[in-house]
Amino acid sequence: MQLFPVGKVYDFMGKRRIFVPLTLLAVVASIVSFFYPGPSFGTDFRGGTEVEVAFKGPVEAGQLRDLIEGSGFSTPDVIRVEDGGSGYRYMLRVQEVSSIDAAKQQEINSALCFGEGLPQDRCPAETSPSEVKFSPGGDKLTIRYRTDPDLARIRQQLTPVEGVSIRAGENAIAIQNAREHRVDVQLQSKGDQLMDALREGLGAELVPDHPLRVEWIGPKAGAQLRDAAITSVLISLVFIMAYIALRFDVRFAPGATVALVHDALLTMGVLNFMGREITLTTVAALLTIIGYSVNDTVVVFDRVRENLVRLRGASFIKLINVSLSEMLSRTIITGGSTILALLAFFVRGTGTLKEFAFTLVIGMVLGIYSTIFIALPFTEWLDRTVFARIGKNKKKKRAAPIRKAGEAVV
Repeated sequence: MQLFPVGKVYDFMGKRRIFVPLTLLAVVASIVSFFYPGPSFGTDFRGGTEVEVAFKGPVEAGQLRDLIEGSGFSTPDVIRVEDGGSGYRYMLRVQEVSSIDAAKQQEINSALCFGEGLPQDRCPAETSPSEVKFSPGGDKLTIRYRTDPDLARIRQQLTPVEGVSIRAGENAIAIQNAREHRVDVQLQSKGDQLMDALREGLGAELVPDHPLRVEWIGPKAGAQLRDAAITSVLISLVFIMAYIALRFDVRFAPGATVALVHDALLTMGVLNFMGREITLTTVAALLTIIGYSVNDTVVVFDRVRENLVRLRGASFIKLINVSLSEMLSRTIITGGSTILALLAFFVRGTGTLKEFAFTLVIGMVLGIYSTIFIALPFTEWLDRTVFARIGKNKKKKRAAPIRKAGEAVV
């Protein structure tokens, strides 16, 4: 399918004096966006507890925020989720997590009579546990005894511990393995405490019995994920640059890399200015954008390489204009069809899928732009200012006269 007349050459390189300053301005704005307003990291990267709730009736975001803050949670985020169904679905996020720190673990061990140096009158050896394990999520204890455990005594020991609450129900403390005298104690997570606070403030007629989803991640793990995400993007750029240098020519690799950095940086800038969350889904979208954009760029580079042989003696600017004009229909059709498919996911999708599609749409548009106005113009500039100078120096060295030993210099 040909959208543009065959043989017509458009002067893309003649417009670079307009688009290069605009691109530099956009890049500077994107860099500024990392400081103001700054990226809005999701729970994946900053840590915290995230609860998605479909309420039974109408509730307001401000009402939920005030209720959560009044329950002792700090700086809650209340995000309305548009899913095309229930109009009362919200994402509630708090910074607190259910993990139990070392000091609290020591306090629980002491209350359960596990450890050394405890008073014998309160903690006789025959009724003391031989092992206490804490779940990574901080919502379960596994206690092993030497004899049959006393479940009522375990509840009595844990009740006074501040900041630790046993879940409601008779099965919250239950024998998991009778032969090994092992007991599981289900503790209230931050998600459970948040749901209890909502029921107390709004009533059971508005708050469901169970949330749609509960996720949590510690701040240390979130920081590790953030560092790993940045590293993965940088490593992908390095390997793509090496691939293009080996597949085509060293002259083409820097232009492709600059275009890919442009796509990732401006996509992040748009997300920052729009206040969109930066999550692991965003990182997956960025890596997809980089892969898609380099594919489009490589196709155009391949046509430039073919025209280097076909149009011998032509200037590099003419080669680029001819190559881009020949590939313009392919670039528009391929990119346009992909963007149309993503728009369908964005319009009809929900949650993570919607955010993924939104990020990809921005990146695809920027990828088409960077292929035309970033990768090849930068390659031409680099060829004219750096590689051409290197070639001239090599020619001078070859042309320099070689004099024999003892021969006078004329």
